[in-house]
Amino acid sequence: MVTTEQVQQWLDDYRTAWETRDADAAAVLFTDDATYREQPYEEPYRGREGVHAYWTRVTATQSDVSFRTGRVVTAGSNAAVEWWVTLRNDGAEATLAGEFFLEFNEGGLVRHLREYWHFAPGHIEPPTGWGQ
Repeated sequence: MVTTEQVQQWLDDYRTAWETRDADAAAVLFTDDATYREQPYEEPYRGREGVHAYWTRVTATQSDVSFRTGRVVTAGSNAAVEWWVTLRNDGAEATLAGEFFLEFNEGGLVRHLREYWHFAPGHIEPPTGWGQ
């Protein structure tokens, strides 16, 4: 069973990894045999190596990343949470809003990640009540 506090710590570490564009810090948040499904119709990235390669590629053009999360919901070893990101990609402001569905192992690492996200050009703040 994963606790809300454990999930929040993982999210804080994920935030730091993304905001600093640190693929090494991102990869160690996952198990050696993890799956990271960034798109529902594509094959997931597999293992820490896959996570590292994905992060290296997608963060290469990003800067000024600001990552925030909503209320964490847990059930057994699973957690779900909304996230909101503003950043610059190739110099252009952008906003991403999405959800994580996470499965944790006993050691607090993510075994499986599924995410769904939406993109909008420009810097957009979350609407009132977001993440509650």
